Amino acid sequence: MRSKRWAAAGAGIIISAVFLWIAFRGLHPEAVLTYIRQVNPVWLAAGAGVYFLGVAAISLRWGFLLRAARSLPLRALMPLVSIGYMGNNVYPFRSGEVLRVVLLQHNHQVPLARGMTTVIVERVFDGLVMLSFILIALLFVEISSPEIRSVASVAAPIFLSAVAVFFALAARPDALRWLRTQAERFLPASLRKPVSHLVEGVIGGLEGLRTPADLAGVVAFSFLSWGIEAGVYWLVSFAFDLNVSYPLMLLVVGVVNLAGLIPASPGQLGVFEFFVALVLVGAGIPQAQANAYALVIHVVIWLPVTLAGFYFLVRQGLGWSAITHARDLEGQPTVESSRSGG
Repeated sequence: MRSKRWAAAGAGIIISAVFLWIAFRGLHPEAVLTYIRQVNPVWLAAGAGVYFLGVAAISLRWGFLLRAARSLPLRALMPLVSIGYMGNNVYPFRSGEVLRVVLLQHNHQVPLARGMTTVIVERVFDGLVMLSFILIALLFVEISSPEIRSVASVAAPIFLSAVAVFFALAARPDALRWLRTQAERFLPASLRKPVSHLVEGVIGGLEGLRTPADLAGVVAFSFLSWGIEAGVYWLVSFAFDLNVSYPLMLLVVGVVNLAGLIPASPGQLGVFEFFVALVLVGAGIPQAQANAYALVIHVVIWLPVTLAGFYFLVRQGLGWSAITHARDLEGQPTVESSRSGG
């Protein structure tokens, strides 16, 4: 099993390398570096600061999904979300998601299955927001790219189907329980109780979709958080004097994040740069300038939250190895849980 996981990670690195090669082929490094040297760092600092407002909004969205199980303040959620970003940014297999859910269970007694279900629901809402951004942006932006249409056409049925399934299960939780009952007839006795706990955790994780106020909060903060991230992209564009509109940055954010469905190395290295440059070049930005911007905006949204996540991980009394051994933490105390009495 481990060898298969690492084979998948190796394949992701190869995919990233291919996209990097495609994005930068035919370009002279000096041309890209010239644009980077001319960057105004004030705009980069402003973008990095605003990015954390987006992280706060995403944390509040998670709070709405969790509220049926445990009402948690922003100061409890934002460190876990930052740790999750950090883990995803530096390690394959989206290990940060597992780590933040394990820490949620450890520090705040939210069952693992329930916490992981909320994370999956988040990803589905993210996909729907990205599709919305693309459709909205194309009303204001003149751009012709078959690759952009391909990303949207592949992602749309995936996310629309997923959200339909989630809402159906949220509306009819007894249907999932009925399926569990049928499956238990074929399971050994030792597995029936774990499966029952898993199903109840999934049902609990979907609770936020059954409460109108919580659902409204999830939808509102989904759009707000990603709208803020598009604002970060826009702020950084001023550092390069790109003279582009906010709707174009909505398109960039939508395309880049839907392209996250492509397996790649941690942080989507290569894939990120390729699709950012693809949209900008389609909007008339010179290739070298578009690639320089792609590299810099990737650092702006990658580095600060990764450092913050590692800081919060250390405050939990944990180290780097916690990313790869997240499930081993379930029975171990952390600094944060001992402070909170958890």
